[in-house]
Amino acid sequence: MRKKTREISIGSKKIGGKYPILIQSMTNTKTEDIQATVKQILSLERVGCEIIRVAVPNEEAAKAIPSIKKQIHIPLVADIHFDHRLAILAMEAGVDKIRINPGNIGDKKKVNEVVQKAKEFHIPIRVGVNGGSLEKDLLKKYGGVHPEALVESVEKEIAVLEEQGFQNIVISIKASEVLLCVRAYEMMAEKTDYPFHIGITETGTLARGNIKSAVGLGVLLYQGIGDTLRVSLTGDPLEEIKTAKWILQTLDLKPKEAEVISCPTCGRTNIDLISLANQVEELVSQMDLKPIKIAVMGCAVNGPGEAREADIGIAGGKGEGILFKEGQIVKKIPEEQLFEVLAQELEAYIYRR
Repeated sequence: MRKKTREISIGSKKIGGKYPILIQSMTNTKTEDIQATVKQILSLERVGCEIIRVAVPNEEAAKAIPSIKKQIHIPLVADIHFDHRLAILAMEAGVDKIRINPGNIGDKKKVNEVVQKAKEFHIPIRVGVNGGSLEKDLLKKYGGVHPEALVESVEKEIAVLEEQGFQNIVISIKASEVLLCVRAYEMMAEKTDYPFHIGITETGTLARGNIKSAVGLGVLLYQGIGDTLRVSLTGDPLEEIKTAKWILQTLDLKPKEAEVISCPTCGRTNIDLISLANQVEELVSQMDLKPIKIAVMGCAVNGPGEAREADIGIAGGKGEGILFKEGQIVKKIPEEQLFEVLAQELEAYIYRR
């Protein structure tokens, strides 16, 4: 059951309430390099990114926002640290949301200027608290980074905005330790109905980062916590979107697209199943095949039986394999033609729809 949070508009999108969970990523280009930034955003859009964040560390980046906005199709979020003037410039430039930590913006006067501008332009503020930049007094009070410290930090930051009558707020509480991060979100979810942007930060490279993100985000989403999410990886942002989609689809929180299932290798396997499965995965990623389940199995003995729920599949054998549909064998195929035959069948599937 999704936790009911208040509705917030981010450009053309809405989050919270009854609205679906949206996938977010962040560019790793220099924002002032408009051409490179737009190119990356458009590539992220194509694989399913629904909100994009850009770093705004200087005036050149803020001034690039109007040109970027004109060329993309999803809401644009400006990531601001330390300089309140950049937040104001970004909002005047047309950004759809800003991410700040009020505690590092400066004195109350500066925060108030940001809040008044956000009110004027009806722009939500994401209050972002990170375990790696927790206030010194809270570190001392709790003896380090603990869920209670993160929650108290968020509450302090929200109070600063609420004092100005501002409630157009999204909350994020991130840490690199999965269970610590999950517990902080759980605690905060009991205290407020503001929408949550969820993520495990600094998870590392692709393999380890995917595991940490899947575990942490999976636990939170299963409890109904989360209105937007980002899988934070050290690598190509395209991988963040793929993983986020798979997490949501696995939990039935997003309509399923084409899915490739494949068996683990064993002593019965007589083909290069690993290469074949990777070939099929790559092929499917380039085709408009939603929804369909495709099986790549290692032997003809277990292929149709174990993958009977698949719409279509291939299974290897010794010198030959089989093509099967919905658990029924359609025909035998020479081993070297397995991939080619499956590709043809999938192409035909597109035209039959």
